[in-house]
Amino acid sequence: MNYLSVSKTAEKWGLSERSVRNYCAQGRIDGAKLIGKTWHIPEDAVKPTHANKKKTTATLLQILRQQKQSKINGGIYHKVQIELTYNSNHIEGSRLTHDQTRYIFETNTIGFENEAVNVDDIIETANHFKCIDMVIDQATATLSEKLIKELHATLKTGTSDSRLDWFNVGDYKKLPNEVGGTSTTLPEDVAGSMRKLLSEYNSTKAKTFDDIVAFHVAFEKIHPFQDGNGRVGRLILFKECLKHNIVPFIIEDDLKLFYYRGLKEWNNEKGYLLDTCLTAQDRFKAYLDYFRIEY
Repeated sequence: MNYLSVSKTAEKWGLSERSVRNYCAQGRIDGAKLIGKTWHIPEDAVKPTHANKKKTTATLLQILRQQKQSKINGGIYHKVQIELTYNSNHIEGSRLTHDQTRYIFETNTIGFENEAVNVDDIIETANHFKCIDMVIDQATATLSEKLIKELHATLKTGTSDSRLDWFNVGDYKKLPNEVGGTSTTLPEDVAGSMRKLLSEYNSTKAKTFDDIVAFHVAFEKIHPFQDGNGRVGRLILFKECLKHNIVPFIIEDDLKLFYYRGLKEWNNEKGYLLDTCLTAQDRFKAYLDYFRIEY
């Protein structure tokens, strides 16, 4: 019998190498053998069916909505609010700790002692909780400029940025900006670029994991707002995964550099970002397993 490497199999099946290795480790590829640290896959092996979606009596979105409405503490809604808010803000430079983020969510109070805390970090944390509620409430809505701008307005309202005339909270940027030393779409071209991106994205009804990640890359390259693009973009990622019943994911701090590399190198190697997002998705699946939520 002839065997193929993970990379050749990934190319043959149109998957990332990480996905193929995961399928091997899970025993989902008949005849795959691990020799040393290398998987050998039969040339005639059958591609496993996609595992992001499973039939369930209640979707993750339905459970999140129910727990949000019931104000249940300690469930998956509670977990999402703290983990997504802490990690997404932390990527962007917030100095609040995980415990401080949790304390604000659970008590709606500030209880820091002997420590100087940036007021904007606190405001944006409270605002991000509201953004997640918006994402859950409007998850099934078609992604639109209106919703994206509302997320930005909610995130930045009350911050020091919102008091700057040129910052344009809740609307597209007025001044050119860069991300990671790379130029982004000029202010006068943002509206047209966003309409084009959304039109192309919304023209396909059934979205895949790859489609949603590709939209995120395009959104971040446009960088439509003066600030807050990363957090708004990751909120959109979460919303679209919920809408299409795909296991969502949270980019945690230890994945930040891989995430940035993936965004930067997307045109050269899509696998960098896809593998990072799949790693984050695996971690979110562990949350779902703990709370006994099917996916």
